[in-house]
Amino acid sequence: MVELPRLVIAAPASGHGKTTVATGLMAALRAAGHTVSGHKVGPDYIDPGYHALATGRPGRNLDPCMVGEHLLAPLLLAGARGAGIAVIEGVMGLYDGRLGGDGFASTAHVAAATGSPVLLVVDVSHASRSIAAVVQGMVAYGPELDVVGVVLNKAGSERHAAEVRRALEPTGVPVLGVLYRDDGISAPSRHLGLVPVAERRDAAGALDRLAARMAEHIDLRRIVELARRAAPLEAAPWEASSVLAPPRAASAGTRPVVAFAGGRAFTFRYSETEELLRAAGCEVAYFDPLTDTGLPGGTAGAYLGGGFPEVHAGELSANEPLRAALRAAVDGGVPVVAECAGLLYLCRTLDGAPMVGALDATARMSPRLTLGYRDATAPRGTLLAEAGGRVTGHEFHRTVVEPRAGAHAAWEFGAGPEGFSADPAATGSPTLHASYLHTHWAGSPGIARRFADAARDFTARTAHRFAGP
Repeated sequence: MVELPRLVIAAPASGHGKTTVATGLMAALRAAGHTVSGHKVGPDYIDPGYHALATGRPGRNLDPCMVGEHLLAPLLLAGARGAGIAVIEGVMGLYDGRLGGDGFASTAHVAAATGSPVLLVVDVSHASRSIAAVVQGMVAYGPELDVVGVVLNKAGSERHAAEVRRALEPTGVPVLGVLYRDDGISAPSRHLGLVPVAERRDAAGALDRLAARMAEHIDLRRIVELARRAAPLEAAPWEASSVLAPPRAASAGTRPVVAFAGGRAFTFRYSETEELLRAAGCEVAYFDPLTDTGLPGGTAGAYLGGGFPEVHAGELSANEPLRAALRAAVDGGVPVVAECAGLLYLCRTLDGAPMVGALDATARMSPRLTLGYRDATAPRGTLLAEAGGRVTGHEFHRTVVEPRAGAHAAWEFGAGPEGFSADPAATGSPTLHASYLHTHWAGSPGIARRFADAARDFTARTAHRFAGP
């Protein structure tokens, strides 16, 4: 049994201000002296970046589709280790989950599974008394939830807010704060949602202003009291080292360097991915494809996560030395995992701009949004999975790769083959895995072990190649 004060920030639908309130609340609580951990329901990468800035700790995701319901509490406790309060930002509307799943992976699902009180954020800019009907309906629809209060967002005036307060009184749901339309609280957006925090020079200053507004307009003391109502969790914190199978005897004893793409163009990755690789015996070294001219010394594996290469295509293309170094690494058999943005970066071109060229494919922007969970199967043994291995991942992009899949696919979805699985250096097994699919390795830790073993094998091969007589 583990005590963890916690609160879920939810809303009737997207666009009501969950991220604003959740991030501002984290920052305000931290400024008030609390140690705060930030969490996000679902597969989102951008919001946890704001959470990390607000809390000074890595943002974490809680997604039962990607990791399984049984890992929700352990991952929550792992992310909140050493924290005095956890703030969990929901996804979409409170009861919206995976399509066809009857609410599975919804904010309500995660709140119920973790026994977390719920704070509703409601945009009141286009209604007054009707807000009470919305809140009452949200409460009645999920009687298993503990909805402890509401924050009114984008109120037009004090008079407007007072009208909403009066209407809410019969519901018994207390108003814990009011934010006004003229507070100037907003974050810039573009084609896939908010602009990542790493791309905003004004992010820290904007967050300070938001925290001050939250402290002024939100009852922080009452929110902490309500968070402390959460019952103890009957789980142990997740540990990367405890979920990994031991390394193969032939590959044990070395700590290969795995290069992680970072910087403004590659901001999408789960903290658990790095933690699993470190627990599997790897050293993780970051590099920035926008500015670094070479891979980290001793690179024996590379992880190219998600992000926005389409926004930075010109800068990525201009860094010819790094593109050449990565192409040489792929051709030389360095194990490489490329998810979404990494896939685009490895193509010949992206919207006409030269990229790495390790894949015989071109990428371009598309008006169509591809979004959703995918149940994927490895059609044959790949860098990340044995033949028939299964994962649940997530796609979220507005780009198209042509050809969409290579002769050997990385995964198979219900709709057919997806991505590339290749052996560029003719090592006898695939060393390149590139796909649109984002995967959460805590849900499939065998991926980390398989990749770490491949990096060790590369180290052993190259050491033998250059060994003296």
